This record gives sequence, structure tokens and C-alpha cells, in this order.
Amino acid sequence: MIKLKLTILFIILIIVSGCSEFALLMSGSSIAISQNAYVKAYNGLDVLTIMQSDKSIKKHIYDKGKQHVQTLTRIAND
Repeated sequence: MIKLKLTILFIILIIVSGCSEFALLMSGSSIAISQNAYVKAYNGLDVLTIMQSDKSIKKHIYDKGKQHVQTLTRIAND
């Protein structure tokens, strides 16, 4: 059973990896074109934030949220 699954997996990998480079380039460029100005601005700010503080915007928000939740649970338990 395992040999059959591995054989099918290898066959699928061989078929899928047969894509031409042009097709791969076109699929990647459609993703880049679909980004709007807000996404580009956020990514730019995120890069600057990472360069300055070694944490992304999401990490900053996560840490602050975690800190607030801990404070609120401490207040509720007291």
C-alpha cells in the first residue's frame, strides 16, 4: 500500500514539475500585479518596522494584545 502511494506521488511530481519556466513566470507575475496600493504601502511599512525593531507589525500587535489580555485576566482574577 505504501509503495503504491509513493509511486503515485512520484508520478504526480514528475507530471507537475513538467511546467515550463514561462508558465511559472506568468503565474508569479499575476500575483504581483494583483497587489493594490494599500498592500504595497503596508509591506513597505512592515519592512521599515522590521529594520528598526526586529519585529514585524503583526508581531507588535500580537505582543500588545497578549499583554492586554494578561492584564485583563489579572484584573478579573483579583
